Amino acid sequence: MKRQLLALLEKSARSFLRSPGRETRGAPHVRDAINLRRIMLVFVVALIPALFMAIWNTGYQANLAMARIDLAEAPGWRGRVLSGLGYDADDLWANLAHGALYFVPVYLVTLFVGRAWELLFASVRRRPLNEGLWVTGLLFALSLPPLIPLWQVALGISFGIVIAQELFGGYGRHILHPALVGRAFLYFAYANDMSGDRIWVAVDGYSRATPLSALQATAPEIGMDVIEPSWTEAFLGTIGGSMGETSTLACLIGAVVLILTGIGSWRIMLSASAGAASAAALLVRGGSETNAMFVLPPEWHLVLGGFAFGVVFFATDPVTSAQTNPGRWIYGFLVGALAVLLRVTNPTYPEGTMMAILLASVFAPLIDWFVEQRNIERRARHG
Repeated sequence: MKRQLLALLEKSARSFLRSPGRETRGAPHVRDAINLRRIMLVFVVALIPALFMAIWNTGYQANLAMARIDLAEAPGWRGRVLSGLGYDADDLWANLAHGALYFVPVYLVTLFVGRAWELLFASVRRRPLNEGLWVTGLLFALSLPPLIPLWQVALGISFGIVIAQELFGGYGRHILHPALVGRAFLYFAYANDMSGDRIWVAVDGYSRATPLSALQATAPEIGMDVIEPSWTEAFLGTIGGSMGETSTLACLIGAVVLILTGIGSWRIMLSASAGAASAAALLVRGGSETNAMFVLPPEWHLVLGGFAFGVVFFATDPVTSAQTNPGRWIYGFLVGALAVLLRVTNPTYPEGTMMAILLASVFAPLIDWFVEQRNIERRARHG
């Protein structure tokens, strides 16, 4: 067993740097030059802007908060590491260093624990490891708040990899995105560490609600006045939130990379945005005397919370999304409309994108089935 595990690790390391010795090179299995490794590499490249913003903004928000409460030094080992850099929010490197001390441990725990589970299942099934965890782990880490305890990170990625991925046969056979399932597990199991106003800024004891949480908790007559950042700040991502989800601009850059390389579906991204805007416009028009979330305009829904991050990087997952073009339009619209409906109408859950994508993924095979049946019937009618 030990020898087998070491052999799998050696193969995984070699295949990460070089092509495997055995490759399928001919028809009918090969249709173009893309393979799983290139797809993962494109995803990583597309995630670089969101990753940069995650690290920089986590440090920026922490340094701003420390200045507001006159905290001279970060506590614990982070304070010792940062002793030479300082905590100036206007210093790029100070922000990057401070943010990296929160993001990197989360990502390392995700990779270590997730790979351990994959290694165990691969050794039992006698299958090679693949590169999927590099992206799954990155998405999972970026979707978490900076103050998440590391033991919860280990539990969350364990649940996602084992329950949503390996029990369905491994990477590429899952019906729900493992990173999203892991995040959903953490939200329902440890709600206090995944929501509220004390987890979005990486300073212990400092509280600041996200715009969605602030609007949900306010009275309808106050409405949008409770939201502190401007629309531009929300679009750029210089606000508190999950580490990689705050910047719509970074997600749009990633979307361009995915669309130009043919990895991400522009139909899903466009229809999800249309679905969210349509649902928001209807809710604003309908209004409410008890729920302030009804006043949130469509253009704000698109830049707040994890909407852009979820639509670009989770909803377009080629494994869990619809496969037919008409199905992608329907699936994307469903994701966008559900995200807004869950945000606005659920009093305990101001961020609905994660749940909307999970629900839509459940229906994706059924959507494709109806599209295919419609095509079959149309061809039968025309001989």
